[in-house]
Amino acid sequence: MIKWILVLAVVVILLGLFAPQLARLGLWKLPGDIRFKRNGREYFLPITSTVLVSLALTLLLRVLGR
Repeated sequence: MIKWILVLAVVVILLGLFAPQLARLGLWKLPGDIRFKRNGREYFLPITSTVLVSLALTLLLRVLGR
């Protein structure tokens, strides 16, 4: 269990570090990614990007697991 928590933490840190490069590729600007402003603050819900990253990681782990 601790192993998976550490893996998740590393993945989150890597996504945070590479977020600017991924944004330049258009990953966080897909249709379905919701961005809105309210009371002077901007909120961002990357629904489609999250699903796409999840599918890519699932496929990667399945290929490496065999």
